[in-house]
Parts: sequence; C-alpha cells; structure tokens
Amino acid sequence: MTSETHPDPSDKNALVGFHKHNHENCVETAMATADARCKNEGLRLTPVRRKVLEMLLQEHRALGAYAILDGLRDEGFGSQPPVAYRALDFLVQNGFVHKIERLNAFVACSHPGAAHSPAFMICRKCEAVAEAQSTPAKGILGAAASAVGFEIERTVVEAEGLCPGCTNKA
Repeated sequence: MTSETHPDPSDKNALVGFHKHNHENCVETAMATADARCKNEGLRLTPVRRKVLEMLLQEHRALGAYAILDGLRDEGFGSQPPVAYRALDFLVQNGFVHKIERLNAFVACSHPGAAHSPAFMICRKCEAVAEAQSTPAKGILGAAASAVGFEIERTVVEAEGLCPGCTNKA
C-alpha cells in the first residue's frame, strides 16, 4: 500500500471515504463507541474482535478475510481462517462492520449502531470505500417494491467508479 494509491493510516489528515479528516481521532472515537455499545448491550468485544475492528478502521478500505487473517497472525493471534471469520461474523452481525459483496471483503461501518441502509462507493483504482446513507424505500426501488406489494427490510447498494483523488489523477 502506498500513499499514492491509498490513504496513509499514519497521516492524521488521511481520507475517510474520500474526505480528509483526523484519522487518529476517527479510530479512537470509533473504538470508544464500540466499547460503550458492547458494554451497554452485554456484547463481548474479545481481543481478536477488537483487533479486526481496529485493522478495518485503520484502513478505510475493504479488506478480505485472508488479509485480516495475515494481520491477526502478525499480531500473535491464531492463523486459522475460522479465527478471522468468527470475528467478522460477530462484527457484521452487530453492525460494526459491513461486507462489501462486490469485493468479497469487509469495511468498518461509518455509522455503527444506527439503523441505516448503506450505499458504498468503491473506487476501482485505489479500492477506497466511502459509506453513504441511502433511502431505497423512497426511490425507484421503493416504488417497484410497493407496486408488487413487497416490503423492503434491508438493502445494500454498491457502486463502482473513481474517487475524487483518482479522478483528478486521470
């Protein structure tokens, strides 16, 4: 990973999604939110789950399960795929992480604990991922569902293209 193609996690003003922000504060705030939510809801944020969430927060891009497993191995955790998959299952089930189907990878949720329908903008060059809110029940999809008597309970929208940084480089 180079700073030319991906946000540098050590850069305090790295991109979140596609915008500059204080990266250190971002990670600290997200971890504090996860800790508080787990405490309030009686969820167990084990050391492995915590490390996986921290890795995803550091990147601000989607990571595959094997990249996560490599990171866990480097940190002294288990090296078997179930270690990573169990942590990811917990984090996805509890809304801390989303699965990006297009990439078969995972990204930290930008709005943990909030009921929302995410829309992911995925840069095909640098693989940065930005999470936005969507309201499919009010748009074309909502109208189509309503026409056939279908009630939408959950949607995930994934769009592929170029982020502002890659567009400007082209």
